[in-house]
Amino acid sequence: METAQFDFGIIGVGVMGSNLLLNLADHGFKVLGYDKNKEKTHLLEQSARPGTTIKGVNTIPEMMDLLAKPRKIMFLVPAGKIVDDVINDLLPFVDDGDILVDGGNSHYTDTLRRITYLQDKKIHFVGAGISGGEEGARTGPSIMPGGDEEAYRRLEPLFVSVAASVDNVPCVAYLGKDAAGHYVKMVHNGIEYAIMQLISEVYDLLKNVGGLSNSELAQVFADWNQGELQSFLVEITAHIFKEADDKTSGSLVDMILDKAGAKGTGKWTSQDALDISVPIPCIDAAVTMRNISSLKDQRVKASALYPIERQTQDVNKAELIKELHDALLFAVIASYAQGLNMLSVASVHLNMQIDMLRVINVWKGGCIIRSSLLKVFELAYSSDPNLQNLFLHPDIAEIILRTQGSVRTAVSKGIQAGLPMGAMTSGLYYFDAFRAERLPVNLVQAQRDFFGAHTYERIDQPGVFHTEWNVVKP
Repeated sequence: METAQFDFGIIGVGVMGSNLLLNLADHGFKVLGYDKNKEKTHLLEQSARPGTTIKGVNTIPEMMDLLAKPRKIMFLVPAGKIVDDVINDLLPFVDDGDILVDGGNSHYTDTLRRITYLQDKKIHFVGAGISGGEEGARTGPSIMPGGDEEAYRRLEPLFVSVAASVDNVPCVAYLGKDAAGHYVKMVHNGIEYAIMQLISEVYDLLKNVGGLSNSELAQVFADWNQGELQSFLVEITAHIFKEADDKTSGSLVDMILDKAGAKGTGKWTSQDALDISVPIPCIDAAVTMRNISSLKDQRVKASALYPIERQTQDVNKAELIKELHDALLFAVIASYAQGLNMLSVASVHLNMQIDMLRVINVWKGGCIIRSSLLKVFELAYSSDPNLQNLFLHPDIAEIILRTQGSVRTAVSKGIQAGLPMGAMTSGLYYFDAFRAERLPVNLVQAQRDFFGAHTYERIDQPGVFHTEWNVVKP
């Protein structure tokens, strides 16, 4: 019988779980993968490189017997009830001091509940968001842990060894108390939604207003990836336009149904931002557009009732490409600004003590929203650790002032062509509202006081006021 010699175990050896185990094994750790499916655990063992120690097990007692104490176990299973089921399956076999890690996309409120539940049982619990997909898990993901700091320090050598690294800084760090890890991952995914939607809107304009072919689009995004817009999402977009369809003679992108899927994290970001009164309109618009895309049958019927009569626009392709580069840069920065502002407010609201510089460093490599812009944001937060919003930093202001004209023109062209520009328009109106010293909401306050006696404040003296409004009768 084998002795308890294994360093780490993962429950769930699907794509993410198996690749993370193989990554850990490549770095010298002895690892276990648990799955009820014997074919999956057999494939896991067959995939291991020579000289590495990786074993598949099909029962929880066997896994628990083989793990060195205190045991370190991560589960990579779908969010929701199944996570609670896994925890309950483990409880008869865990000992005081064992560490359980939820590496899935759990909602932070579930993570808070599980921390309290396991704390009473003297079991450590860490919520850790992981980003990077299949390739990231195998070669270096971004890992966002939070919660039990003592437990994280025990996990740190494993996480640091497998995480992505940028400028010799690992893309993993302890991010804060309680559910900080899963909260940061939730906001990461919200920003991801926004940037993907912005790229799709720019694609729509380049294709339907600029008349660019897929090969031209591939070149545009490849060029953009060499400059200020360098990022994972821009990079893969260039590759997507090059992919031929193996079932037709055309491009694969043109054969994909325009009906986007979603796993809920973007929606959670919007919902929780409303709960703490933080505006994130770019993310909200992206969530809304995915919901609208799901109405495919209704959209087909509506297209017959409301045919688009696009007005011909005299377009210089080179000028349009430059204009949309700057518009995308503006709106991407707005999306990050909204997400990071949400994190800073939530950190105080939920007492998570999130370190914003650590968040930015963790996002610089391995994750889906990695971008050269994060180095710009790092400098901004380094010079002003109490920065409330990226838009308030002079270095960011220089970029925004340089690009705001382009986003206004791009939105105008999109609207004139009948193209939905929800995310980009949201980035622009967020900026215009944020920089307005005075908004027309004084009228809203007057209306509220008129019909509901909700009171208002004045600009010339402190206090709360109510007016008995004069109603002129006919």
